[in-house]
Amino acid sequence: MPTTMTVPADLTVGGHHGWRIAAALAVTSTIGYGTLYYAYPVLLTPMAASIGASTTAVTGALTASVLTGALMAIPVGRWLDHHGGRALMTAGSITATALLIAWSQVQTIGQLYAVMIGIGIAGAMVLYEPAFAVIVSWFTPDRRATALLAVTIVAGFASTIFMPLTGLLTAHLGWRGALLALAAIHGAVTIPLHAMAVRQPRPAGTAPADPARREQPGRRAVAHAAMRDTRFWLLTATFTAHGLATSTMTVHLNGYLISRGHPATFAATAAGLLGVLSVTGRLVLTAARRRLRVSTVVAVVYATQAAAVLAMPLLAATRTGAIISVIGFGIGFGITSLAIPALLTDRYGTIAYATIAGRLAAPVTTAKATGPLAAAALLYTSDGYAPLLVGVATCCALAAIGVTTRTKVPAPKPSTRHS
Repeated sequence: MPTTMTVPADLTVGGHHGWRIAAALAVTSTIGYGTLYYAYPVLLTPMAASIGASTTAVTGALTASVLTGALMAIPVGRWLDHHGGRALMTAGSITATALLIAWSQVQTIGQLYAVMIGIGIAGAMVLYEPAFAVIVSWFTPDRRATALLAVTIVAGFASTIFMPLTGLLTAHLGWRGALLALAAIHGAVTIPLHAMAVRQPRPAGTAPADPARREQPGRRAVAHAAMRDTRFWLLTATFTAHGLATSTMTVHLNGYLISRGHPATFAATAAGLLGVLSVTGRLVLTAARRRLRVSTVVAVVYATQAAAVLAMPLLAATRTGAIISVIGFGIGFGITSLAIPALLTDRYGTIAYATIAGRLAAPVTTAKATGPLAAAALLYTSDGYAPLLVGVATCCALAAIGVTTRTKVPAPKPSTRHS
């Protein structure tokens, strides 16, 4: 017979300071993704030529960085639940700034890999996962979705801002000078914002040093309960499949459209719609969740993506058809970043959110890093893009099924009393 665990109620804080934190994290996430991730494709070709390495080898350094970030998700989540985000994110910002400077000085492919692995570690300390954990700890459920949406909408423009900026800096300063300029921007903005704006919420009537120690047994119990919960593993499989699909399409959509006879400029423009559509999808989810279950909305969007990918062979031969199919897939491009906090906090509360989210993020991020490489191997051995499209559509369809699958075992229930 299933058992129900009682855990302390969510200790969340709202107020003006919470919104200042959300604003600060929106800015730092934008700069973090822009400098630590989106600058890389722009710098790839001149960097490869400068250090005498192939573009494949240089691309592998970014993959190594992403995989390192995936490995760091679990210990980072545990730290955030125990100590909050201020010290971790400040240290991460300092480290990332130093690594951007070190990146500008690399002379060999080995040095590049070492720096990018370090950036993977620093990124795990400052990007979406820790930012979401801080927001979850501060905001009550009625305000949390809006705060998360604000951060993801602003940070959704990281590529729009930093890819052209990096290109401009590279044209005038060279790729090494561009990295020094990006390091200056990163350090001047993110370090003080993380140090001064991020705070640990304090439950009323308790001393600032008490909550972490007093809640720790309950936190550990909730985290362990989640690991034994079939629903958690269903969600992990769901978002891993979807991450595999989105990362594969991000990398290979441009090539597919060119293979259908479209000019390179049109293909790049159509593929670039994914960034804009990621914001659209997040707005759709936030609006629809007021009337429908989050899982229902997400399932419909994932199913739409599967249908759009399967329709590509029929539609993508024309520009109008290509745009329609890209829109159908792109509407779900950024929806997962809001769905995960909503589904995890709804089932497990916020007391162990960062630990649980970190354990879910590790396989999802790994899938995102390795998916494009596996897809490239599939393209090499197959005749055309058809197997790749079928694989992507299958992943989206499985994700749609997984996000709505229910289990017989009830979730751990928060109590109405604070510990």
